[in-house]
Amino acid sequence: MEYVEPSVGIANCLGPPICKYLKYHRKLNDYVRNFGRIRDELNFKMEDIELQLKAELLSPGGKIPKKGVENWLKDVKEMIAEAQNVKNKVRTRRYLCRAWNEKLVDEKTREMKEFLDKAPNVSEALAMDGPSGGLPLPTSELVGEEAARKDIWACLMQEEVKKIGIWGMGGVGKTTIMKHIHNDLLKEQRFERVIWVTISKEFNVMKIQDNIASALEAKEYLDKEEDKLRRAAILSEMLKKVGKHVLILDDVWDEVSLEEVGIPEPSDSNGSKLVLTTRSEHVCKYMGCTVIKVKPLSVQQALTLFLSKVGPNIVQNQTIMPTLKLVVKECAGLPLTIVVVAGTLKGEEDPLIWKNALRELKERIEKVEGVEAKVIERLKFSFDHLKDEKVKSCFLHCALYPEDFEIEKDELIECWIDEGFIDDMGTRQEMNDKGQVILKKLEDNCLLENVSSERVKMHDAVRDMALHITRMSPRYMIQAGLRLEELPEKEQWSPDIEKVSLMCNSISEISIDVLPPKCQLLTTLLLQHNPIKKIPYSFFINMPCLRVLNLSYTDIESLPNSISELKNLTTLLLRLCYKLRDLPCLSMLQELKKMDLSGTKIEEVPEGMDMLIKLRYLDLEVFTLKEIPAGLLPKLVHLQHLGFHVNNAKTSLKAEEMEPLKKLECLTGRFKDISEFNKFISSMQQTKKNLINYYLQVGSYNSVDCERGKRVSIGGVQNWEGELIMHPIEIQELNIVKCDYLRSLVDDNSSFKNAIDLRVCRIWGCEGIECVVSLSSFASSSAHPFQSLEELDLRVLPNLSALIMKDEGIGSATTSTSAPSATFSHLKEITICSCSSMKTLLPHWLLPNLQNLEKIRVGEGDELVEILGAETSEVEEKGSDALIKFHLPKLRKLHLWVLPNLKSICSKSGVMVCDSLELIAVIECDKLKRIPPFVPLVGNGQPFAYAPPSLTIWSSTEWWESLEWDDHPNFKNAYLAVMLKRKIKGLVGKKDSAKERRKGMMEGRAPECFQKLCPSSAHFAKTRF
Repeated sequence: MEYVEPSVGIANCLGPPICKYLKYHRKLNDYVRNFGRIRDELNFKMEDIELQLKAELLSPGGKIPKKGVENWLKDVKEMIAEAQNVKNKVRTRRYLCRAWNEKLVDEKTREMKEFLDKAPNVSEALAMDGPSGGLPLPTSELVGEEAARKDIWACLMQEEVKKIGIWGMGGVGKTTIMKHIHNDLLKEQRFERVIWVTISKEFNVMKIQDNIASALEAKEYLDKEEDKLRRAAILSEMLKKVGKHVLILDDVWDEVSLEEVGIPEPSDSNGSKLVLTTRSEHVCKYMGCTVIKVKPLSVQQALTLFLSKVGPNIVQNQTIMPTLKLVVKECAGLPLTIVVVAGTLKGEEDPLIWKNALRELKERIEKVEGVEAKVIERLKFSFDHLKDEKVKSCFLHCALYPEDFEIEKDELIECWIDEGFIDDMGTRQEMNDKGQVILKKLEDNCLLENVSSERVKMHDAVRDMALHITRMSPRYMIQAGLRLEELPEKEQWSPDIEKVSLMCNSISEISIDVLPPKCQLLTTLLLQHNPIKKIPYSFFINMPCLRVLNLSYTDIESLPNSISELKNLTTLLLRLCYKLRDLPCLSMLQELKKMDLSGTKIEEVPEGMDMLIKLRYLDLEVFTLKEIPAGLLPKLVHLQHLGFHVNNAKTSLKAEEMEPLKKLECLTGRFKDISEFNKFISSMQQTKKNLINYYLQVGSYNSVDCERGKRVSIGGVQNWEGELIMHPIEIQELNIVKCDYLRSLVDDNSSFKNAIDLRVCRIWGCEGIECVVSLSSFASSSAHPFQSLEELDLRVLPNLSALIMKDEGIGSATTSTSAPSATFSHLKEITICSCSSMKTLLPHWLLPNLQNLEKIRVGEGDELVEILGAETSEVEEKGSDALIKFHLPKLRKLHLWVLPNLKSICSKSGVMVCDSLELIAVIECDKLKRIPPFVPLVGNGQPFAYAPPSLTIWSSTEWWESLEWDDHPNFKNAYLAVMLKRKIKGLVGKKDSAKERRKGMMEGRAPECFQKLCPSSAHFAKTRF
């Protein structure tokens, strides 16, 4: 003992850290026991919550998990995995110093305890109501199919009809009709849920189960179960709990056993219906359906549809009309064939072209037997009339995706560039533009369907035609999305195959026994979205001409050395191979133009990359990457696209290394400070080179999450005072976080006054900010700051007192009384949160600039007294009895939360003019006792008992009952009419202090009511200040 006490005394002299480690050293067993107890407790809590959530999701009403619950479960699973790693390290004595082990255990125990404290309350609901019945599907106009539509609707309305089978040949319009029926059912609301599931040709029970569960937004509860029978039981219970529903199975090719899948038999007791579309009458009868046949269009209907697609100049051309009618006749009344052939001949006014088209169609149809074969030949007519061979290749490439797959347009064009279907041009943007033209050509010819502004897909009959072509020349092997568990047999790898697509399968292992034979012509191999763990060395040896290799979204940990021998490889895609840590030397791949390693776990740039001088596209958005080797980037002078992880400080970019990249168009990356960033921007401006797309992070603070585009995020920069911040041309989004020296975003010394294309501006956690715009910036620049701004998001700015301020106002809170009309003129959304010095949000003089404002969100403002305010001088000028109108004609939503001193939405002498107002949400605004009077946009100017027709009010019952109506008592009756359609909700439960609420949000747990009313709060809650 006499030796221990002096040791402790010495430790005390050395300071608290040493004492802490001695404490860790002495209490090893206690820490480990406590660690195990908390870990088990957390595990039990997780299992309890999962079980209760599962029960709630199976209850009636189509529930979905609350976002907070979903996030907690996701995070806690990661925490338990981390705890297991800690346990393993301690068990194996990874750290020789006993105290380090105990410190690790203690810290992880504390983290797990915090997770336990934040666990969802199992006494409250963990799930919430999902979408009411489903989402409407995009549709095209129906022509001449009303008879079938009426028959189907009549059957759906008859209680005795439980199952309906709709059949007809491919392209006759079955799916189109059912999309309209689907949307009609949603409008009618006779069923609690309308569920649409596409089956496709390659029938697979587990895939159908997954698709139905996905439509119910509950797929994760099937993912954990591999046994088909148990999956069917779970799915059956889900569908029973949904209540009375219609299940539409589109494109059924073979008999489906409802019991095997887990679909409850429709009956009187459940009131549900089953509808299927198929090309086979036999399938309908086998499944016991009431059968409805969709017949081809009549001659007149077919002609009407054809004329609507072929162009107005053709409709008026009487010379062509006789031949045109014969061409329509050859389309056999099939809507798909009609629109495809019409698209091919659109705008053609030469009679000889029409006569040749008629002859060609006849010859094609006569040479084949069978209905389906004739349909393929009619569609192939359109393909063969694509005059450019590369456009044909672009079309056939779409067949490499699984059936009914919705393909992202940008991804598709990138693939066409990778394949060489789009010729090399001066810039990547020009190639992308060319891709857009090809895409439009294929859409106009109805060979691709436009699903949305971002996606296209192939009609299954058109894909059948494409597959028919690729079975002969060019030869493709396409087995995508079939749930294959191993490679196709050797016999299927014929020597003349040019492209192979095995994407979206379940291949986890590539066995040596089934390695393909020599494929001398193979240029493209698509293996993405497979759980492949390892690739044998010999796999690539028989593919000497391979140009495009896609292994993205696989589980591989390393690549075989044989990949280095693929000397013709131009594209290597390894995106989100999150286990990949090692690559072989790449110096031999000197034809490589594109490499994507984003989302991998590599720590070093692959050896030999400096030899890849033909690279145009390099994505190294890898958080684990330890450095960018000096001198690497200057050698890659042809780069057009370059990406590094914006939150990886170890791969910060240097302007000097970037300067030689004269062809750069797209850049994602981080600069360590303003000085380095400015050097880069200055270099770009001197060479008159503009980035077309960029996402740039400046400083040490990790960026807020944002999408790609023309975006800059500046974070944690404290030493830029007096230094001008430059910015790229056409900047569209600006995020500034934790930059305390900044006092105003736009003033005389800011380049942002010229950022006239800025659409989104976020300023978070900057203690020095007093205003957003200084009035002097208007006088010193011909440009109007924020003239294009659509979203302004200001949070945790304790000194912010006004949006616009005079120069002398900075430091004295004197606000401006005028602003150019263009400033804020496009603003749609404004969010102000935790800005404790602001007393009035929007002064009356600024409202003329805000005529496009749609949403106002304000919260956590201790000093805020009014939302819309009129200055004293303005009231005096108009007289005390005069009404001041606050015009916000497009305002739809007003969210107010935790504003303890808020007394009015608008000045007492004011009335609001905003007929479009849909929602006022009020949470914890105890001094707000008055809802402002409204006057309609058209009226005599005097207030009367009026409330905007679409208005809903969300509040606690207590707040609503505390409102005062002394000034305009008749308004209460007008609002009571609103209340008839309003659900009064006690949205606020326990009243935490503002400090506790803010702490909770910083830790990532925004109040549920706040998350509902302010969608961006989830974003905010993840950001730590």
